Amino acid sequence: MPDANVQVSKEELIGYHKGAINTLVSERNELLRIVKITEQLMQAHLKELESLGVKLEQAQPPNQPASSQAKQ
Repeated sequence: MPDANVQVSKEELIGYHKGAINTLVSERNELLRIVKITEQLMQAHLKELESLGVKLEQAQPPNQPASSQAKQ
C-alpha cells in the first residue's frame, strides 16, 4: 500500500492524468467501433427477416419510456 506521506510532483501527477485520459480515449474509441459493428450486424439480420416476411417491433432506447408506459 502506498505511503500517505509520499509527495508526488506536479509533473508526475500531470503525466499520470494525461496517461489515464489517453488510455480512456482509446478504450472509448474501441467501444464505439464494436457498437458500430454490432449495429451493422443487427441491421443485416433485420433486413433478412423482413425479406422473409417477419416484422419485428423496434425496441425503445433505454433512456426513453415506451409509449404504453408514458400513458400510465
